[in-house]
Amino acid sequence: MEELMRTNDLVAMSFAKALLTDADILHIVADEAASAIDGSIGILPRRLLVDSDEAEAARRLLTDAGLGAELRDRPKR
Repeated sequence: MEELMRTNDLVAMSFAKALLTDADILHIVADEAASAIDGSIGILPRRLLVDSDEAEAARRLLTDAGLGAELRDRPKR
């Protein structure tokens, strides 16, 4: 799995999830339940993860949709 985004911006995360779903790119959002710990004030960011095999396609899709500034750096290999 590769982390593409880490954000507190629920709108950006929702938009990214919708784009990936429409493109049939499997993804998960980690740390969604953490909001119960922080009292739902949104201080803990959520992480968007995709399979490493689909990471480049997902990055391209999100960049083309205007979310490039939200993307994490590519992991060193």
